[in-house]
Amino acid sequence: MYVLILEDDELVGDLLETVVASAYPGATIRLFTLLQAALISWAQQPADLVITDRNLPDGSGLELIRAVRQTSGETPVLMISGRTDRDSILAAAHLGISGYISKPFQVDALHQRLTGLVPASFVHGSGANTLDEKMQAACQSAIQLPGQIDTAAVLALMANRDELDAITLAKQWKQEPALSAKMLDVANSASFRRSGTSVKTPKEAISVIGVSMALNQALALSLDIAGKLTCPHLAERARIEQEQALRVAEAASNLARKVGDNPAIYYTAGLLSRAGELAALKVLQNHCDQSGEPPELEQIDSAITFWAEMLGNRIKVQWHLPLDLRELIGAVYFLSKSNVSRSKLVMRASALLVAEQAESPECRTLLRRLGIEHSEKSRDDARQQS
Repeated sequence: MYVLILEDDELVGDLLETVVASAYPGATIRLFTLLQAALISWAQQPADLVITDRNLPDGSGLELIRAVRQTSGETPVLMISGRTDRDSILAAAHLGISGYISKPFQVDALHQRLTGLVPASFVHGSGANTLDEKMQAACQSAIQLPGQIDTAAVLALMANRDELDAITLAKQWKQEPALSAKMLDVANSASFRRSGTSVKTPKEAISVIGVSMALNQALALSLDIAGKLTCPHLAERARIEQEQALRVAEAASNLARKVGDNPAIYYTAGLLSRAGELAALKVLQNHCDQSGEPPELEQIDSAITFWAEMLGNRIKVQWHLPLDLRELIGAVYFLSKSNVSRSKLVMRASALLVAEQAESPECRTLLRRLGIEHSEKSRDDARQQS
């Protein structure tokens, strides 16, 4: 299956690509930012699905729709635009579009619309068939985790966290009820309650917990995919993987405080440390949906062992993670003995503590290099994460 996307906004284009990849695993996706390039591509190779913005730097997406309809009356065409007035919608409708979605759009709503545009038999019959083929295809295309909110969007906010405040974030998340509920729940928990009165609005909640914590809570919610996996074994494994990631995040932030560092980036790295495993589970769910055969526990273990690292590397690039954050995530799994970076020592030590390897020579050495005494208190800290 071949999907043509015309969108000049880089962030929106990346998001569209990941949602399309989630809806049509194994599909070939080409993203264009200019109308003329998209027109040439359509003329050379008609697509099975076209998604277009309306306003482009060199023209209107309506021109692409006209070109598509001159060639094919059956190809699904979806317009996504910030223009929601009646005349704009009617102008596109008269050209024979299959759907119109206004910006900003909800990821779940777009995913649902996409899966209804192309018959499942066509999608499933045109791509990878075996599980290994699906995993390989995922390593070479955009990956969309089926969380309640989009991980890439949260990471984009994190990249500009110094410019954010409670008011800005509350407005940004106004249309995300699950996220608002998460902020209120965290702010009203015992660790944040100050006055004895409950917090009632998302803005108040973000003010109480701080922008960095609010962003990390949003990131955790975006990675919570267990409720979206219908296979019980996969859902349970997703819960375990996210719980492990959260434990590493908390352990790392605790160690960071002990060595005098800001814990926010460590918490973020910990949360993202199981992204590859979660991506593997998502592909396994796709395979289950298409084959009708739920995976055995051994198959789940084998798929994660073999594919999680490759999928994790793919998704880190896709999410445009900065190099320092990627290195912190990598340190969760491996750290050379010659490495002297304090931040990486913190991440590796945290992973070992969570894995109940506090007594191992490696963990004892790392804690000593960090200037932290290996004591009963260190073991207590590890137990608190379990």
